[in-house]
Amino acid sequence: MGGSIIGERFVALSFGESHGRCVGIAVDGCPAGLPLNESDIQGLLDLRKPGHSVVTTQRKEEDKVEILSGVFNGFTTGAPICMLIWNRDSDSRSYDLIKNIPRPGHSDYPALVKYGGFADYRGSGRFSGRLTATLVMAGAVAGKLLKSTLDIETVAYTSEIGGIKANNITKDNIATRYTNDVRCPDPEAAQKMKDAILAARKDGDSLGGVIECVSTGLPVGLGEPIFGSLESDLSKALFSIPAVKAVEFGSGFAGSKRRGSENNDLYYLKDGKVMTRTNNSGGILGGLSNGMPLVIRVGFKPAASIAKTQETLDLSKNSQAHLQVPGRHDPCVVPRAPPVVECAVSMVLADHAMRAGLIPAVLK
Repeated sequence: MGGSIIGERFVALSFGESHGRCVGIAVDGCPAGLPLNESDIQGLLDLRKPGHSVVTTQRKEEDKVEILSGVFNGFTTGAPICMLIWNRDSDSRSYDLIKNIPRPGHSDYPALVKYGGFADYRGSGRFSGRLTATLVMAGAVAGKLLKSTLDIETVAYTSEIGGIKANNITKDNIATRYTNDVRCPDPEAAQKMKDAILAARKDGDSLGGVIECVSTGLPVGLGEPIFGSLESDLSKALFSIPAVKAVEFGSGFAGSKRRGSENNDLYYLKDGKVMTRTNNSGGILGGLSNGMPLVIRVGFKPAASIAKTQETLDLSKNSQAHLQVPGRHDPCVVPRAPPVVECAVSMVLADHAMRAGLIPAVLK
């Protein structure tokens, strides 16, 4: 199976390049009978698309989704669902000038070697963050499927940018995460994050950060240990997002510094339901969901394209070179990442729910 395909029952095949004609995704395995139209997908795409604020790239893309197949009279048919968005505002001129000068922090050099110079290098081609739009399209379908059949809901938000951490995050203010430019529920931290991003941009630099993602309503037992464990497949999907360099579940690295007596989640009964008093496991034990909320944190590196002059190589001359990366770029990719993380997680959860036989082939 190629690297552009993910899933076993809810299967998605991503296609397109950053500066090609379009980017899109084909979803196979979605049950028949799910109410679906382009507006179900467009809302999440609008949250991800570029040019929405001063802290993101100023590339202007409408990102209007088109459903080409798999939906008839407002319902999924059970056939593959092909969706795409057209690239309208790409400018490739600057990339022709640096095609032999690998940008620090980018995939230019290993991609050049792997594909023998035939890969589309414009705007990072297949390796561009633009391809996260394909995850959003498929994940929007998966999210609606999970909500309508199992009442599973996934929300993601910015919890840290440039070392500035959100402290005041509650169930109530998570709903406000998209009301500010950085998608952080803590308004005080959100303003500090925005100021830090603008300061980095002014310096010709960039920042990284952390997205936290919480899924609720999961049944007990999702996952296929050992290589198809829920953590394994979620990690695979999340690391497929460009710029992701870290994924942790529950207490994660903090838990590695504790004793077992501090980190173990103790069981109790609440209204006849098995619960744990803490959730250091992040909702997964032994690769299986345990019924508690799924809690994931995703670390994004600073955006690689920066205006500062950096040392690199001119491969056409086999000599040292200096490069100031041209073009329009995000000073921080984190503000556009919450819908991408939500959708990547939803794709995996839908796939595992179908593998567990919890979602029928035809919805009624």
